Amino acid sequence: MRIALFTEVFPPKVDGITKRLCHTLRCLALRGHELRVFAPDVAEAEHPGARVIRIPGLPFPPYPGLRVTLPDPRIGLELARFRPDVVHAVGPACLGVWGIVAARALGLPVVASYHTDLPRYLPGYGLGFARGAIWPLLRRVHNAANLNLCPSNFARRELRAHGVRHVGLWRGGVDTALFHPGRRSLALRARLSGGRPEAPLLLYVGRLAREKRLETLGWVMDAIPEAHLALVGEGPDRERLASIFARNPVHFAGTLHGEELAAAFASADVFVLPSDTETLGFVTLEAMSSGCPVVAADAGGIPDLVEHGTSGLLFDPERPEDAVAAVRALLDDPARRRVFAEQARKFAEGCTWEAETGRLELAYAEAIRAQRRRSRLGRLRRLFQANAVPV
Repeated sequence: MRIALFTEVFPPKVDGITKRLCHTLRCLALRGHELRVFAPDVAEAEHPGARVIRIPGLPFPPYPGLRVTLPDPRIGLELARFRPDVVHAVGPACLGVWGIVAARALGLPVVASYHTDLPRYLPGYGLGFARGAIWPLLRRVHNAANLNLCPSNFARRELRAHGVRHVGLWRGGVDTALFHPGRRSLALRARLSGGRPEAPLLLYVGRLAREKRLETLGWVMDAIPEAHLALVGEGPDRERLASIFARNPVHFAGTLHGEELAAAFASADVFVLPSDTETLGFVTLEAMSSGCPVVAADAGGIPDLVEHGTSGLLFDPERPEDAVAAVRALLDDPARRRVFAEQARKFAEGCTWEAETGRLELAYAEAIRAQRRRSRLGRLRRLFQANAVPV
């Protein structure tokens, strides 16, 4: 199968979408598919198993690292030359929109996938005025696709409630060999805890951004002063967070990759995620695979992963004191942490990238069938109109 993917972000940028893309591209290439990736001009020029086509764009000041791409004739020309069996627009916001427009003009099947809760993110970046217009735009873009995919039941309900049609699930997976409890490292634990490996260690992994609600962890650290917190990741909110946590034992670890990231998960006592805007939460799945018990906001796609009281604890994101109680409950009960870790690992073992990519292939096949039906109906409509007898 020839597959063209359009994405707003691509390595070297690090986030949940690029992580999903890299694993998916690897699996698709191993299955023998021919791949083209359309990405912004700041993307890496080469990627294993895929040809990368970089489209020029402009900086997006509210969020460094994102690009605003303009319509470019190369999009249509490259698609016409490649003639893919299916076009996949990943989180279409700008470049993905131009990809959908070009694909529709060429009569190609389109899959669009929704990954970022844009309506909830906008106010944090001074764009709250656009919130009323965002859903009509998203609805228009996604309804141009033959099939829409999203990572959780929460996201699927959101899309359907706002009038998006033909919505299915594409959850994404985890590398259970890499993210494994056996990666635990006392040396890394000492580093993440500021030289206090015997102290309780809490871990957050992800963007340091306002929508992640990391200030909630300030309540946790004030209430549990013996605990240490490691924040893994970078983002536009780092300076503000450094001020918030100035009096707490908090270590800003920067971005970690590969085995070092896996070791961070396996070496912590509790993984904490206060964000209420996660459409799925890959880092949660990675923590679970690593045998690290999870305390997370009961919001977004997280309940699809964490079963409260069985594989982790969920709290009301509007009640920081509930986050404090959940973290304290796990730190005070090592036996319960071990049970949660075992159940979390068991769940993660059923979420491999290979299985999720197989489900994506089925979605592609469904979109191709839907486009064929649409084309036949279009031909019949034109035939009827051409032969209609004027009254």
